[in-house]
Amino acid sequence: MAINLVSLVTQFLTPEMIGRIASALGCDRTITQKAIIAAIPAILAAFSKVAAQPSGAQKLADLTKQQSGALDSFANMLGKGAQSSFIDQGSQLLSSLLGGRDQNALAQAVGKFAGLGQDGAGLLLGMLAPVVMGTIARHQGTGSGDASGITGLLASQKDNIAAAMPAGFSNLLSGTGLLDALGGAARSATVAGSEAARAAGSTARAVADSGQRAAGAAAAQSRNWLYWLIPIVAIAALLAYLFARPGEQSLLVGGLDIGNQITDSINSLRTTLNGVTDAASAQAALPKLQEVTAQIDRVGGMVGQLSADQRKLLAGLVNPVMPALNQLFDKVLAIPGVAEVLRPTIMALKAKLAVLVA
Repeated sequence: MAINLVSLVTQFLTPEMIGRIASALGCDRTITQKAIIAAIPAILAAFSKVAAQPSGAQKLADLTKQQSGALDSFANMLGKGAQSSFIDQGSQLLSSLLGGRDQNALAQAVGKFAGLGQDGAGLLLGMLAPVVMGTIARHQGTGSGDASGITGLLASQKDNIAAAMPAGFSNLLSGTGLLDALGGAARSATVAGSEAARAAGSTARAVADSGQRAAGAAAAQSRNWLYWLIPIVAIAALLAYLFARPGEQSLLVGGLDIGNQITDSINSLRTTLNGVTDAASAQAALPKLQEVTAQIDRVGGMVGQLSADQRKLLAGLVNPVMPALNQLFDKVLAIPGVAEVLRPTIMALKAKLAVLVA
């Protein structure tokens, strides 16, 4: 069966580990989780760039071989006060491979995306780089020191890496060169990430054009109609003012009620997850969960168009249900065989829900 390196790393990072990472960094768990979702494919993209450079593949292979025990070390050091040396080692490893400019660009992008800040993101990347390398080493086995093997492995992961980039994150890396090795896959991910915003903009323009055409048609009528139209418009404006005050709580964007959309998506998510009882039912639930993820992603793409009050209203819809959803996520992932199927999708869901309450 074809492997997915992003999935292997996310499967290793259990909810308990993510909580311990957040505690070690002194950060909110939701923000940390969002940063991890962005950082894993970003690190792999950066490693792909290194592997494409002259002598880069061998250097990457040599360092990866040295991290063959990193996964065990990582699990042991979390929460035991030993994370500083592990982070320093990972940061030095990244600096050796990427150079200071690319390392800073990576930390800046992850920090800005998750709201973690560049310094916090730098520490997180120092934690995760050995984990990513350790995952590659564990998969490669005795061939982890082979330059051609690691080059081929990373080349086979281009689509997986690009697909794992959260919506909008690829844009933060554009111009850095860190996505160059992904080629067309990175461009496709960037386009997909902006699709919701463009669709919302197109809808708004269509509404505006429709209004302009209606106004033009009204102007073409005889002047006598204007004498009736003016008081009618004044009355309509008054009514709109009177009824708009409670309507300020509306979450309509581009003709879409995103409040109803997110409520329906969360209800569908609960129903789908409650139907998961084993690996087979998890596989059957995967398309529906991916559909819900896409719906939530579309809502996330419209958050930038909301007023401050509307954002508070949206957060008020999502925040109260998150504790129960997180318990449901953990319960489902604890079922034997389910994590292998659903963990990447659930991690993506969590990150996209976090955007709505940020």
